[in-house]
Amino acid sequence: MTQLFKWVYRILLILIVCVNSASAENKTIKIVFVGDIMLDDLPGKYIKDGNDPFASFSALFQSADLTIGNLECVVGTSGIAEDKPFVLRAHPRVLPVLKKHFSALSLANNHSGDFGPAAFSSMLDLLNESGIKYFGGGRNLQEVYAPIIFDIKGKRIALLAYNLFFPRSFEALDDRPGNAWGENDYVREGIRRARSVHQADIVITYPHWGWENEKIASANQVALAHLMIDSGADAVIGGHPHVTQNIEIYKGKTIFYSLGNFVFDSFDTEETNTGWAVEMTIQADSTISWNIYEAKLDGNGIPRNNGQIKFP
Repeated sequence: MTQLFKWVYRILLILIVCVNSASAENKTIKIVFVGDIMLDDLPGKYIKDGNDPFASFSALFQSADLTIGNLECVVGTSGIAEDKPFVLRAHPRVLPVLKKHFSALSLANNHSGDFGPAAFSSMLDLLNESGIKYFGGGRNLQEVYAPIIFDIKGKRIALLAYNLFFPRSFEALDDRPGNAWGENDYVREGIRRARSVHQADIVITYPHWGWENEKIASANQVALAHLMIDSGADAVIGGHPHVTQNIEIYKGKTIFYSLGNFVFDSFDTEETNTGWAVEMTIQADSTISWNIYEAKLDGNGIPRNNGQIKFP
């Protein structure tokens, strides 16, 4: 009987370990972030022809609890182009493709207002009608600075997006739709409210900033990233420069200064045609780890998953 008892005891221990391991695994949260998504021009034609520009990353996206990207264009058919060197507008036919792959999209960038406030407002209607969630943009100040909240596996995840690249005329006002401008005070207060009012367990900021084609973050980017972490953000994930930038660990928190382009044509260098998809893994105890997947863009601006690369 003693020997039998020992074997039963060992089997029970193994079962308990397996159950606990499976339970911990079930509470693991994965979020995939990508950089700038521009669906005008050749990427737009690619979709019009019945193709999916995100197909190469579909398996990675499907393995995640959340997928987040920056929508670097207006979506719609109306509006008057702003007086600027490049204006970007995608046809509404792109919306089902975005809906298929993304949990939410940031509108806090320097192209979301390319065809004026009325076209931006119409885009919000289209996104809402398509069931596509967005953040960093809205119809007034209250909307644009509110975090988007996801309740996943017992944790509250808050995302905040800010634009810091001109023109500032895209900034939302009390009575005008637009995007969230990244003033220091707004950033501090937004992170504070995400914690205190929205009771977020994890807060992630997603800024649009920096100088184009610069591989190293500017002093202003570094200062604001540090302010975000000091204010309570758990990670900072940036974009806009059209190239990937350096990664910093600050006070134990990770800062990706730029993920580079993800879907974007009209670039002709290795650096501008290389982006990152980063996978954030949040454990049950809120510890965070990262994987990076390289995106290689072809002549149409369509990304190919080039596999995992080393996280510094």
